[in-house]
Amino acid sequence: MLPLNSRMWTLGVCIVFTTGLLHIVTGNDGFQNTLGHLHPENSAEVQTSAVENLVVRVLGKDADLFKVTLDPDLGPKGKDTFNLKKLKDNKVIITGTSGVAVAWGLHYYLTTYCNCHVSWEGSQLNLPKILPDVNETVSSNDRFRYYQNVCTAGYSSAWWKWPQWEKNIDWMALNSINLALAFHGQEAIWQKVYLKMQLKKEEIDQHFSGPAFLPWSRMGNFRGWGGPLSQAWHNHTIQLQHSIVRRMRELGITPVLPAFAGHVPRDFIRVFPEANVTKVVSWNGFEDQYCCPYSLDPTDPLFKTVGREFLKAYTDEFGTNHIYNCDSFNENDPHTGDLDYLSNTGKAIYSGMTGADPDAIWLMQGWLFVHSEYFWTFPRVKAFVTSVPIGKMIILDLQSEQFPQYKRFHSYFGQPFIWCMLHNFGGTLGMFGSAGVINKGVFEARTTNGSTMIGTGLTPEGINQNYVIYEFMNEMSYRKKPVVLDNWFENYAVRRYGQADESIRTSWQELGRELYNYDGKTKIRGHYVITKRPSLNIEPWYWYDLKTFLAVWNSFVHAGNGTMKNELFKHDLVDITRQALQITADFIYADIKAAYTQKNLTQLQIASSHLLDLFDDLEKNLASSKDFLLGSWLEDAKAIAPEGATRDRENYEFNARNQITLWGPRGEIVDYANKQWSGVVADYFKPRWEIYLKELQESIRKQTAVPTAKLKRMIFNQVELPFSYSKKLYPTQPKGDSILIAKELYAKWQRFW
Repeated sequence: MLPLNSRMWTLGVCIVFTTGLLHIVTGNDGFQNTLGHLHPENSAEVQTSAVENLVVRVLGKDADLFKVTLDPDLGPKGKDTFNLKKLKDNKVIITGTSGVAVAWGLHYYLTTYCNCHVSWEGSQLNLPKILPDVNETVSSNDRFRYYQNVCTAGYSSAWWKWPQWEKNIDWMALNSINLALAFHGQEAIWQKVYLKMQLKKEEIDQHFSGPAFLPWSRMGNFRGWGGPLSQAWHNHTIQLQHSIVRRMRELGITPVLPAFAGHVPRDFIRVFPEANVTKVVSWNGFEDQYCCPYSLDPTDPLFKTVGREFLKAYTDEFGTNHIYNCDSFNENDPHTGDLDYLSNTGKAIYSGMTGADPDAIWLMQGWLFVHSEYFWTFPRVKAFVTSVPIGKMIILDLQSEQFPQYKRFHSYFGQPFIWCMLHNFGGTLGMFGSAGVINKGVFEARTTNGSTMIGTGLTPEGINQNYVIYEFMNEMSYRKKPVVLDNWFENYAVRRYGQADESIRTSWQELGRELYNYDGKTKIRGHYVITKRPSLNIEPWYWYDLKTFLAVWNSFVHAGNGTMKNELFKHDLVDITRQALQITADFIYADIKAAYTQKNLTQLQIASSHLLDLFDDLEKNLASSKDFLLGSWLEDAKAIAPEGATRDRENYEFNARNQITLWGPRGEIVDYANKQWSGVVADYFKPRWEIYLKELQESIRKQTAVPTAKLKRMIFNQVELPFSYSKKLYPTQPKGDSILIAKELYAKWQRFW
């Protein structure tokens, strides 16, 4: 007899024993009965029309070379499939099980057969005159390819309008993503629900944070910071969400909508004085004015009522595909670890969803199990996740490439999970990835005994960085075995640039072996000498060989003219030069520390001059590319405000500035989301070091200790806080020749290596 909570897999049937109940689910991944309703609901005609329009947006005049058609029965049940076939008239017909499958087929053909490339930064779409022959069918390995972290809405897409969202959704479909967060409009719906419950508008306004901080307000980490939200903002998000979910559904992408996580305004108890609420513990030191909303206990019957009212109002407005994200304990632990309480909590949260949608599936980010490992022990996780019927909860194993949790919890005790690459925190820059881990880990998770893996996912906090590792991760959705990494990175160079010198192909292989082959457990957060608050306690470290990277920089600086003409090459040259200067600053920092330790004022002055000079050169390098401009971020933020809405415009700019610098009123998580952008370097990073280095020199002259507390106040009052409130305008167009600048800076700084 099998013990409780064990599972048998035979002939495509999953038999799951949970708390004495027998569940039998069928399908290729064992969850067809519980997840089979999460599929495209639009007709084949609607999806075909949507993907035809996508092809035109991507290829322009070359769109006529491709014909598309849908056949939902083409491949294995529950797995997207496409077929590519070359026709006699130099055209390719793409048949797919959904709009996503067809778009994915197009992208697969462009990259695999035509050496083309589509990325966040741009595209390389030089098609051959005679399209290559093809007759191939490809199926996904899993049911889902998931995209987005709840934080992405703050760090990357806070200021997007429809053109940016349309491009982003096209990218999703091209990369086979069929499950994605769609989180806009929450606060507008909550305002309606709370007003109906007799809360006052000013009480609601004190609860919602500003646009750049909404993800953390939604998860109960704080309240009100950067707010309030205007009615114009609510109208904007309602309209935008309609466009987002409409396009996703047209293409066959299933949007994941928000559900009630339990966090309510402080004044909720004015209306419901008997409510069982707990004041959330302060997050990252936020003071009472902004911290600690109330958490309505899931076991209180009112929880289900509020959850049902919100979800009904939200789905009445936007429709539903029956899957909802809810993260009740993101970096906020339950007030007790009692197993019965945790089990009842899970049941109550889920019942809040099913009260409005009997077909609801709960999708949960598994970050809580990484962040609070000490709290979420084996028995507690088991009690929590098995409180929901097996197959009715999907867990995002959020950082599988570094801290996989599915192993620790026996594939989440029978609940399906998605293997995710988190990779980025705060949208920071810095070349980094774990290709070797991904190249093995995905396959191991999928084939491990008793695995409940149902998909792969991308869950970065911020995008628009390190595109190579995201393209690599996306390919794990269909590859049947690990790739030869050297070959893959070489091919990536050719696809991205259209043509690539041998030295550039070799350089990408080296990057794949070094910077993009991290396999450690030390947390990578984008914090470096140039981006951290100045101190003498910074400890730079590297997992890659520095001389190898210097050779890569040299190869890019001296690439052939044919390769250098490509705009994506120029983007990468700026990024590699940025990385090189970032490392060079570490070397200079070592000289600064040594000079100060030896109380050698002359050497300290020389090293200080070098560092400040490097900041100027870093600014010049970044200013030469459209992708590294503070001005674009700020202007996008201000453009959300309606004409004449000065207060909104000013608040959005404040949100945009504060998030990437102080991140809070007092720098509660200062520099967490720092950006190596032109404008930030000149007016934020450099001035902090100018103040600090001047005081270091004074301490040697006066033979006094470094005034650490005084320096922190000076930097906060003279640089950090003023930057958040500044109205200075910054360019939105690049300045200078990226290639000439890189050559100049290589010649100038490589001697420090």
